[in-house]
Amino acid sequence: MLDQYGRTINYMRVSVTDRCNLRCRYCMPDGVALVPMKAILTYEEIREVCEAAAGLGISRIKITGGEPLARLGCADLIASLKEVPGIEQVTMTTNGVLLEQYLPALMAAGLDAVNISLDTLDRTRFEAIAGRDELTRVLHSIDAALDAGLKVRINTVLQQGMNDDEWPALAEIAKGRPVDVRFIEMMPIGFGRRVRGVSNASLREALRSRYPGLKDDPSVHGNGPAVYVRIPGWQGGIGFISAIHGKFCDHCNRIRLTSQGRLKPCLCFGDTADLLPILRSGRDKDARNKDLTAALYESIYRKPLQHSFEDPESITEQAAMASIGG
Repeated sequence: MLDQYGRTINYMRVSVTDRCNLRCRYCMPDGVALVPMKAILTYEEIREVCEAAAGLGISRIKITGGEPLARLGCADLIASLKEVPGIEQVTMTTNGVLLEQYLPALMAAGLDAVNISLDTLDRTRFEAIAGRDELTRVLHSIDAALDAGLKVRINTVLQQGMNDDEWPALAEIAKGRPVDVRFIEMMPIGFGRRVRGVSNASLREALRSRYPGLKDDPSVHGNGPAVYVRIPGWQGGIGFISAIHGKFCDHCNRIRLTSQGRLKPCLCFGDTADLLPILRSGRDKDARNKDLTAALYESIYRKPLQHSFEDPESITEQAAMASIGG
């Protein structure tokens, strides 16, 4: 459907848990309080929301967390969502630690693509950033996913003084593999406010200087706001998700569903629609679907025109990314 500004909203990010097996410093460091499981949507409730959303034109679902594979049965949920009329694609974002283990089940479920978070190729730095020594398992998962024929994208967040010197090595993952490496600017949400990120504008110029043959790539690579370039001879592409230095709100196509059932039309602001009371109202499914559809319609239609990440004082979202959905 269209929001009040005429944008087509067809993509919903669905968080299935606020739990994670890593402790990344800008997302979920040690000590973050977790909500009780009874406050988390069941898989059946998630499907109900997705059915109502599909009726309004949501055709693409991204499963997120926390870490989605930290919740048992994630592959079963993906298989269930693939059966929903109108849902054309189900993808997932993961830290990769458990991906190789669950890959057979995910492939059988029909997972269409996977985004894997990877901020460094240095084992010591990985532990410093993520709080756990799991780099080897993540790298094995990338290889396993490619070997299985799954579309793979790597999400990288550069931090000043931590891993900002690794952009050449991270970019070159795309040189010999059919992988898109996307550099995501640090967003000033939750613990991300404490970390100094790197401008994608400056990174793009550094890439162009290092690889003079670099060319803009206008082809569609996914469902999100990434802008891509190609380097001659490379199998994969390089993408930039530039929320700060490349504002893309004019063609934003997404909404978010948190693991607690809150529908979030914009990451920047704390305004949400609470769907949990509808789902647990005790009314029959047709009545719930009607109420869910109305709540979804209202939230989508009133989606804000743009974020205000460039003005930290106007950001009203206070929650950590792990509780919102990455």
